Amino acid sequence: MSDTETLNTLVAQYHALKSEMGKVIVGQEKAVDSLLISIFTGGHCLLVGVPGLAKTLMVNTLAKALGLTFNRIQFTPDLMPSDITGSEILDENRRFQFIKGPVFANIILADEINRTPPKTQAALLEAMQEHSVTVSGKSYRLDDPFFVLATQNPIEQEGTYPLPEAQLDRFMFNIRMDYPSFAEEVDIVKGTTVDAHPEVSKVLTAEDILGHQRVIRRMPVPDNVCEFAVSLAASTRPGKADSLATKYLSWGAGPRASQYLVMGAKTHAALHGKYSPDMEDVKAVATEVLRHRIVRNYYAEAENITVESLVEELLK
Repeated sequence: MSDTETLNTLVAQYHALKSEMGKVIVGQEKAVDSLLISIFTGGHCLLVGVPGLAKTLMVNTLAKALGLTFNRIQFTPDLMPSDITGSEILDENRRFQFIKGPVFANIILADEINRTPPKTQAALLEAMQEHSVTVSGKSYRLDDPFFVLATQNPIEQEGTYPLPEAQLDRFMFNIRMDYPSFAEEVDIVKGTTVDAHPEVSKVLTAEDILGHQRVIRRMPVPDNVCEFAVSLAASTRPGKADSLATKYLSWGAGPRASQYLVMGAKTHAALHGKYSPDMEDVKAVATEVLRHRIVRNYYAEAENITVESLVEELLK
């Protein structure tokens, strides 16, 4: 099958995926779109929202529709790194045997990731970047495809540990989930207070996803689109006199942001039937890519200027 035919198949499967997820998830279309873009790009996602917005249900439903193995890890203050990666035990023959932890699955839901100390959070760093874990000096390869989809509660800060910048940078997208509209909430209440459980059908396989990821990587990117993405990431870095970043930001996005802007644009283009991304595709993913990579200074916080509004200004 040619790359063009594969991309046409991807568009059809993308709409089928959204249809299957729509059986369970009401609204949250932007969040679903961003999740699917990250899956076909091969990136990880951080889902931020108050309790009850179906963050966990969305990830679980996505895993079923993609036909992937799924594990949920509930992050708590007493969680240890070995509770994630696995550990060696002494078997009955007095030999050390490695018992795999829950990280050995295609999709990992790191629930309330900011509730565990940095030492345990760091156990995910190697897995997210290298797709492997090292225990007692031995390296173990994780299954492909591999995605970490983490959730975070933005309002309850007691007993939480802020994610270090190195860990945040591993996430392709920071997805903010908002309250549903009145009509959507009515549909949610009607659908969840009856004795009915919609069945989600499998739309893709792991091999399909890996194939689509390879085709998306082969998509050509015009020079002006690549330069636009790099310029956008660079515009978040303070230093230039009279720039918006110097005035309102204490830290800007690194090169990984430029990479994810281009890869996100390629996937956004592919899912919408285009064979090459344009600047509009970069703009479509810019907020989710940059939101967690730029740090506001005191002046911006005092003026109550949000990261989203700063990204919007930089896009202009």
